[in-house]
Amino acid sequence: MYRKVDSPSTQPEDFELPFEGKLSHDNRWVIMASLVPWSEFEGEYALNFAEDMGAPALPFRMALGALIISREIRNKR
Repeated sequence: MYRKVDSPSTQPEDFELPFEGKLSHDNRWVIMASLVPWSEFEGEYALNFAEDMGAPALPFRMALGALIISREIRNKR
């Protein structure tokens, strides 16, 4: 099942860190996030899931982010 997310909860550059700081606009993750056409890919991603059957899938942004981070970790080993 897929539930479409209307808008991302927080843009990377607006994310507030626990110690009251913010991510730099030069941060590689902020730059990478700005390059991805999230809404375009979200529509394509949603087509892979049934609308009324199964457990809800992760939003595209979270799924892709987890994949990118896991590959980064794996490549550093």
